[in-house]
Amino acid sequence: MSQPQFTRVALIGIGLIGSSLAHVMRARRLAGEIVVSTRSEHTLARAQELGLGDRYHLDAAEAVTGADLVILCVPVGASEQVAKWIAPALAPGAIVTDVGSTKGSVVAQMAPHLPDGVHFIPGHPIAGTEESGPDAGFAELFEDRWCILTPVPDTDAEALARLTAFWEACGSTVETMDPDHHDLVLAIVSHLPHIIAYNIVGTADDLEAVTKSEVIKYSASGFRDFTRLAASDPTMWRDVCLHNKDAILEMLARFSEDLAALQRAIRWGDGEALFDLFTRTRGIRRSIVEAGQDTDAPDFGRHAARPSAGGGQTSD
Repeated sequence: MSQPQFTRVALIGIGLIGSSLAHVMRARRLAGEIVVSTRSEHTLARAQELGLGDRYHLDAAEAVTGADLVILCVPVGASEQVAKWIAPALAPGAIVTDVGSTKGSVVAQMAPHLPDGVHFIPGHPIAGTEESGPDAGFAELFEDRWCILTPVPDTDAEALARLTAFWEACGSTVETMDPDHHDLVLAIVSHLPHIIAYNIVGTADDLEAVTKSEVIKYSASGFRDFTRLAASDPTMWRDVCLHNKDAILEMLARFSEDLAALQRAIRWGDGEALFDLFTRTRGIRRSIVEAGQDTDAPDFGRHAARPSAGGGQTSD
């Protein structure tokens, strides 16, 4: 049996991503010891009932003591607070990473507080479901998904290689990217779709001419899919909006311009413009399926045993 990649891994936060990491590390023997920490006594007790770790701590500083890999699985808005909390207890040579879906903000929040001799390598596994909490995790979450690492300047090459190998062992394909570019890419492929979904569901909830019961009763597949995104963790998405503000606003402006053009085409009966848009965007959908990022199964594969596609909750 091969040796674990890391002697002791500390998971700070044990929601969907943290619990899924615990499952896959246990299943594939990637860690000699798994230490779980969360501020909630109830959540920590549930993690212990599920057997997600070997040791459990409410104090994050106690959890990271002696760990050679520390993974923050908390909302991005908590990154600075946690970095300050754990900094004095981090072991020299430890790798510190995270799973948040914004990276520029995480770097700005954490880097000033981490001691010399610790390897800080922000990360983002692009995998999730709309479920949250320690019961939501499963070992296959990261299988055939992307994980983006955003190394800071002068990142140790060996530490980066070790973290890359770890995520690959979890089933992910790893790519490195500049933090600001990551935030721009994710603003269009993840953050904007979620914001639109929240807004559309909110619009339906505010309608006076259509009752809420009718919205629920007659939900067609389009609205139903929007509600899946809108079911994601509110704390996480509040923090995403606050901490990737510039990129999201840029993409919202582009979207608003394109939406205005679509509105004009509908108003003026420009069938050619509508057909061209729908044809072009249908091609994008086909490319996503061909790239293995979704399925073309009937009903979008909703009846599969367990979802593992990106979307929904991705960081806590």
